[in-house]
Amino acid sequence: MLIYDDLRLRLKECGPQLQNLAGALGLESIRAQLAELEEQTADPNFWSDPAASQKVLQKQKQLKSKVDSYEGLKQLWEDAQELIAMAEEMNDESVLDEVTAAADEVEQRLESLRLATLLTGEYDHKSAILSFHAGAGGTEAQDWVQMLYRMYCHWAERHGHKVRVLDYLDGEEAGIKSASIEIDGENVYGYLRSEAGVHRLVRVSPFDSSGRRHTSFASVEVMPDIDEDTSVQIAESDIKMDVFRASGAGGQHVNKTSSAVRLTHLPTGIVVACQNERSQHQNREVCMKMLRAKLAEIKQREHLEKIEDIKGEQKEIGWGSQIRSYIFMPYTLVKDHRTGFEVGNIGAVMDGELDGFINAFLSAESSKGQ
Repeated sequence: MLIYDDLRLRLKECGPQLQNLAGALGLESIRAQLAELEEQTADPNFWSDPAASQKVLQKQKQLKSKVDSYEGLKQLWEDAQELIAMAEEMNDESVLDEVTAAADEVEQRLESLRLATLLTGEYDHKSAILSFHAGAGGTEAQDWVQMLYRMYCHWAERHGHKVRVLDYLDGEEAGIKSASIEIDGENVYGYLRSEAGVHRLVRVSPFDSSGRRHTSFASVEVMPDIDEDTSVQIAESDIKMDVFRASGAGGQHVNKTSSAVRLTHLPTGIVVACQNERSQHQNREVCMKMLRAKLAEIKQREHLEKIEDIKGEQKEIGWGSQIRSYIFMPYTLVKDHRTGFEVGNIGAVMDGELDGFINAFLSAESSKGQ
């Protein structure tokens, strides 16, 4: 039937891409690794070292997830082709919408898995810690931070990832001065590392009674959520710790006791803070986690071998350093200045539809490496 010809052609073109994807993912090697890990878990002494056992199980889960994703995609591709063959044989046009949706899903999942093969960095498979900071501009900039905070939380929800608040400092009148969140999920850092930088907002300010247009800036830091047994070691003598009472407008995010912790890493000048946990000890643990993540991110970015060589990066949160602009007025547009990728539906972007920007960055990064 002619109505299925285009769909059949689309699915046929996916065949060679699926074969190439299997090679890019290294499925044969992954299956061999899974067999080895299966033997380890069957050993009677497997649980004699619980920490090591957990790492094996985590690795097994990551590898199995890759195989399952590919096998699920391949099955969907085969099922769609069989459905077309059956529909043509029975001269049935009623499944056209179903087959069209299946073809769309095959192409989307194929592209998603292809992009996942580009995540080859040391920490790309890890979860991520995001920190948000307001630039100059008072309430307007702090409101912009809250908008970005909401945007990334929605992105996480869209992808089924869990979000945990690590630090949250309310603005004086509205918005957020600064905040840190942990987004837990496979490959989260690999995807979101493209979001690190200064984000620029142009809009008519709701805080300006004159209805003037304002430009605001906020920065987003993205760090890998790493385990303690990382190559990044932090000496206690390199840390200055300050304890203070949580500040801000209050509410569910702020603990009002004097248990908030600020750590300064003396060799680099990097400062992290946490005031969201119940005790000083818990806040310090979160701070150490954030500090390790920040140092690891800088170390990877600068390709440095020694922690002593790492210098904290201090960029002004303002003009000339933005990676992306979000324009609400006089027209609506979100444009990434690194890749040129842009979207006119700013509402969808603010609701967490960021995959287009992430995919464009990964593709551009891959092209540079070729």
